[in-house]
Amino acid sequence: MTVSGKMLALAICSSALLALAAPTVLNPAPVAAQTAEKPATPLDQDMWNPFWMQRDMWRQGQMAPGMQQRMLRHWTFMHFGAPPDYRGARNILASDAKTIGEGRTLYRANCGSCHGPAGAGNGDQAKALNPSPALLAYLIQTPMAVDEYMLWTISEGGQAFGTDMPGFLGTLAREDIWKIVVYMRAGFPAQ
Repeated sequence: MTVSGKMLALAICSSALLALAAPTVLNPAPVAAQTAEKPATPLDQDMWNPFWMQRDMWRQGQMAPGMQQRMLRHWTFMHFGAPPDYRGARNILASDAKTIGEGRTLYRANCGSCHGPAGAGNGDQAKALNPSPALLAYLIQTPMAVDEYMLWTISEGGQAFGTDMPGFLGTLAREDIWKIVVYMRAGFPAQ
């Protein structure tokens, strides 16, 4: 076979493959209407990298003031750790029914009015606070919610970070704070 014959055979095979791969169009007007350019909507954004996850939004000065206040303790802990009085602190209380029950009573008396009965940030006083109370049911499940972080947060409160979270250092004994942490780690059981 000559070179021109090979090229002709290749061209025929290529056009046959293209014909097989091309969709059959019975009515070209509806297809054209379907492929018309449509305006982008929020749902058309990249679901694996949505606009609110862009790193530029998390920089200092880019976040809303409430978000900055909320993130400041997290940022401080991740970069500097807890203050010396709380470093290495470990909860030695057992996660048994008695401790969880005592933790529930303490949580409801001291935390529930803001953070809500199940840690969802929906307590009776929550709407009056800016930023709103932390979502403890979520926070307690994060890797950052180690014992020293929880003890520091509950003991010192949020005054240093510009939030209304009161400190319980002078109000609750350290063992009582640990009971609250045990209760939260148990998932805020009602009974």
